[in-house]
Amino acid sequence: MKYLKIFILILCLSSCDYYDKKKVNSQDIVNEEMQTFNWNEVDEYPSFDNCNSLETKELRRQCFQITLTNHITSQLALRKIVVTQDLNDTIEMSFFISEKGDLHVLHIESNPKISSQIPEINTFLTESLSNLPKISPAIKRGQQVKTEFKIPIIIKVE
Repeated sequence: MKYLKIFILILCLSSCDYYDKKKVNSQDIVNEEMQTFNWNEVDEYPSFDNCNSLETKELRRQCFQITLTNHITSQLALRKIVVTQDLNDTIEMSFFISEKGDLHVLHIESNPKISSQIPEINTFLTESLSNLPKISPAIKRGQQVKTEFKIPIIIKVE
């Protein structure tokens, strides 16, 4: 009888799920981790050298945008643009910055009035980006990543 009680006790203990090991699939862990990412945000925005010393992420982002806009504006100001009508309109320029810090224009969208008055505006904008200072790429979880941007460029010619 004593052995029967011990046998039943051992049987009960060994039949529980306490000793079962679950296999964890590495793909399941990766999929779960991927769902927690915010793919629309980066840890660090792309940056120019003059912006790296700023303290917050938001200040560095603003510095990047201002530096880029000022560079494009100054490059366009060097051009002799002659128009027959006054222009005051906005062009949307889409571009990406690669994992290596290279800037590539994706699309330049302007209205027909600007295109007819300044047919070479797309060339001017693309060329204005060719001599940008070195860009440090965006960082996401310690990795350099590609980022896409769209900036408005106001064209005002009188």
